[in-house]
Amino acid sequence: MTSIANPRDLIGTEVVDRDGERVGKVGNVYVGDDNRQPQWVTVRTGLFGQKESFVPLQGAQISDGGLRVQTTKDAVKDAPRMDAEGHLSDEEGRRLYQHYGLPGQRGRTAPKGGISGTGAGSGAGSGDQAMTRSEEQLRVGTEQTETGRVRLHKYVVTEEQQVTVPVRHEEVRVEREPVRGGERARIGEDDQEVVLHAERPVVETEAVPVEKVRLRTETVTEQRTVSGKVRKERIEVDDSGEHRK
Repeated sequence: MTSIANPRDLIGTEVVDRDGERVGKVGNVYVGDDNRQPQWVTVRTGLFGQKESFVPLQGAQISDGGLRVQTTKDAVKDAPRMDAEGHLSDEEGRRLYQHYGLPGQRGRTAPKGGISGTGAGSGAGSGDQAMTRSEEQLRVGTEQTETGRVRLHKYVVTEEQQVTVPVRHEEVRVEREPVRGGERARIGEDDQEVVLHAERPVVETEAVPVEKVRLRTETVTEQRTVSGKVRKERIEVDDSGEHRK
């Protein structure tokens, strides 16, 4: 392919196969140890981009539509799975060249890293290597859930009440008064009847409204502490020799 001054420029480029079908985006760029020119790129494939496949750059062309490679999308999906960090071993390179039917491997290749958390490198020929460290963070929110139900229920109870009521009644009283002269009288028996009346208590009930009861909800805010486990990446330098300053 055309010589590229900075292999990082390929990172994130859209990759299409020789038939113009979209393959994915460039994650890592692998350059040759001898000429520091891109020879391979990795592209995420599979469901949700969970797999990372190596794609050869022999005959590839860069255009406005992205990076067009001289292989098919199916060949990329079926490519051998390799570790997308570090050098490609001779055996790994041989398997990739054999899979794509390419001429013999010309030296080993080293990655120029991606920006998506995989191995990340600096510009061509600088010798520097960088790695992005990621970590998980807790994102806390709230959701509304049903905690219970409250229902108003009315029922009838019977209780005893005592009320004092004034009542009246009639009584017989005998009154005597003298008879005036000249009035005639006849000896004999006689009866006089007087009807007596009395009041008695009468109990009736009447339903009358006395109060209203309603339910009302109000929102109360309280503080609660939540916890969760998060994962963090740690970066260590594995240096077998004394090369650090």
